[in-house]
Amino acid sequence: MLDLLGTIGGNALSLPGVLGLALGMMTRNWRLAAILGGVVGVVETLIFAGFTLDNIYLLDAVVAVVVGMVAGTLGCAIRNKGATV
Repeated sequence: MLDLLGTIGGNALSLPGVLGLALGMMTRNWRLAAILGGVVGVVETLIFAGFTLDNIYLLDAVVAVVVGMVAGTLGCAIRNKGATV
């Protein structure tokens, strides 16, 4: 359980969380923001695995993509709400 929480927290504070949020704030389209966040999660997993598919763990990849999608959607929500205030 602690391994899963550490993986989620590490991804939230790493590239998928930060860059996903930033890319999500660049668009007002919810789907595009989620896709961009997911792509960041995939790229981050590939970078840290040394660009070899043998070193990728499924749990790490899934968590990175989900955190990236959530961060991108949150960034889009921030942009949409900030534009209406």
